[in-house]
Amino acid sequence: MYCSNCGRQLEAEARYCSSCGDARGTVRLSPSDCPDLKKLSRPREGKRIAGVCAGVARYLEIDVTVVRILWLLVTILPPVPGLVAYLVCWIAMPQDPGPVSTPSAAVPQVVHNQP
Repeated sequence: MYCSNCGRQLEAEARYCSSCGDARGTVRLSPSDCPDLKKLSRPREGKRIAGVCAGVARYLEIDVTVVRILWLLVTILPPVPGLVAYLVCWIAMPQDPGPVSTPSAAVPQVVHNQP
């Protein structure tokens, strides 16, 4: 049998992996393994001010325009709670991770020796 976390071969009577310490038969899931797992975060694209309304709309699976209009109404009618809620969400909601960039191959520079 093999460890589901690190992939090393386990002895038949082993209850834990000797290299990573995971219990036998447990599977660790990353967020990329669960695409249906909803996460409240601010997007990097499609935002107006801080991306709070776009993040809430994505989380609730509704149109971002509806969320912006509702948030504007809540901010205008009783001004303090809507504005405070927006600021708290701006600070508390994490931003989506940036795009993963692959390291570019180093271009060798030609050095000219001048006599």
